[in-house]
Amino acid sequence: MANAGMTQSIGASKTPAWVRQWFGAETLTAWLFILPSLIGFVTFYAVPMLRGVFYSFTDWNMLKDPNLIGLGNYTKLFADKQFWRSLQVTGYYVLLNIPIQTVLAVLLAVMMERVVKSTWVRSIFILPWLLPPVTVAMVWVWLLNPGMGMFGIAFKALGLPPLSFLGSPDQAMPSIAMINIWQYTGNAALLIFAGLQTIPKEVYEAASIDGANDAEQFWWITIPLLRPVLVFVLVTTVIGSFQVFDTVAVTTKGGPVDATRVILWYIYEYAFSRFKMGYATAISMVVFAILMVITFIQMRVLRADSSDLA
Repeated sequence: MANAGMTQSIGASKTPAWVRQWFGAETLTAWLFILPSLIGFVTFYAVPMLRGVFYSFTDWNMLKDPNLIGLGNYTKLFADKQFWRSLQVTGYYVLLNIPIQTVLAVLLAVMMERVVKSTWVRSIFILPWLLPPVTVAMVWVWLLNPGMGMFGIAFKALGLPPLSFLGSPDQAMPSIAMINIWQYTGNAALLIFAGLQTIPKEVYEAASIDGANDAEQFWWITIPLLRPVLVFVLVTTVIGSFQVFDTVAVTTKGGPVDATRVILWYIYEYAFSRFKMGYATAISMVVFAILMVITFIQMRVLRADSSDLA
């Protein structure tokens, strides 16, 4: 018996460490738990992305077999003025959306943490985020209607001229940004509110003893200790802002005068209106690369891999 136990011990010691690490009982159990999600990721994300990379080098129009054309789509893309215009419009939307949404989300989260203690009231703040984006856009189309909408009636009652929020090139994009800020601020506030719960109360007590007021505690304690959460919120909201589509599709369809022709709407036009799927896929690949660069810069500049709570 002793010799058998010694033999097993010697056999286990001869097994390479990487084999025990990757094929041990605990590792196999972990793989079993993540297998459903892994299958979904490979099926619906990884494989379509690899196919998209392939199609970006073809002239595929969904009606015939794709033909390889090398870098033809990318060469055309970088010389396409409409592509750069759509990217500029998207950047304008991001600059309108992200700062206002982030500031409002932080203020709303602080208010939920310090002032509003009712769970029911807190749930109202995130209610717009739970609504389908198409439904939200349709409601706001009616509200912003110059003749029948609430804002048009209010302006008329005040003796002011009605404003064509979604029909004016100058007002259309700010109006779309306002709609999405109204819908998604509650979600960002919920994430920040969760981050506020991780900040030790003793830190605020020590600051109060040292004479710091509420404003000083907010700027020198709350904001620095919220940095990891804020990085996550900024990264996800910037990516989401580049993906704005539903609101544009329901409200303006890229108009007026291409004032809201964001990059996803431009991709949609080429893919499903002009049936140039190869070119549309090439645009998608470039947008993906741009988002990767922006995300990397955000995480490096904001030091996403470290926390001030440590």
